Amino acid sequence: MLSVAYTWGKASRAPVDNEYQHVKAENDWTAQQVAQYPDRLRAFCSVNPLKAYALEELARCSRDPILHQGLKLHFGNSDVDLDNPTNVAQVRKVFAAANGYRMVIVVHMRTSIDNQRQYGAHEARVFLDELLPAAPDVPVQIAHLAGAGGYEAATDSALSVFTDAIARHDARVKNVWFDATAVVRPEMAPAELQQIAARIREIGVEHVLYGSDAAASPLTYPKAGWAAFRRLPLTEVEFGVVANNIAPYMRD
Repeated sequence: MLSVAYTWGKASRAPVDNEYQHVKAENDWTAQQVAQYPDRLRAFCSVNPLKAYALEELARCSRDPILHQGLKLHFGNSDVDLDNPTNVAQVRKVFAAANGYRMVIVVHMRTSIDNQRQYGAHEARVFLDELLPAAPDVPVQIAHLAGAGGYEAATDSALSVFTDAIARHDARVKNVWFDATAVVRPEMAPAELQQIAARIREIGVEHVLYGSDAAASPLTYPKAGWAAFRRLPLTEVEFGVVANNIAPYMRD
């Protein structure tokens, strides 16, 4: 279960009084829900990594018996600009701290669409060169196949940086996983489905996780999402591997 505490620090949100207190309360609420089913669920705390309190909250989460498992970051919501060296340096500190606490990182790395931030191969190379090396000892899960749900040219451009790194056995991606959450849409054309399937094979099906997200309508419920995912031109064996993959943080 991924906390959405980062939304209290959303870049486009009007300032709220006691923002950090809201962030802590949201993370703690997530922990309380997971504590009811500790043998089935894992809780990840979250924070806007650009906020002054980000490292403090990460340290607090690392000491919590429920929240210490991992960290959820949302670059789009937090308006992390991968073309801004100051932003990158701050996020690198957060990655390094999470690595030191042995906290898994799940990251929505697609930059802000609302703010029209640049996104593609160049930004993915910044992630590969500047951020991943700061967390070499923990799994890093990149959400939505490096996009924001659905599949577009910018997502494919970014993802190609990682598939190229995988092909050349780049050590920086040895602990990287990708989830296919909300990537396949029911209305997608066969050519789009072929492109996604090809990328999944380049990643390696053993490093692809299926997930659901924002299940606010019947079309986005987990069952419907899986039915859409099954439209991909993958083999039954490949679907079976993805369906049975267990994320590293769920193995103990």
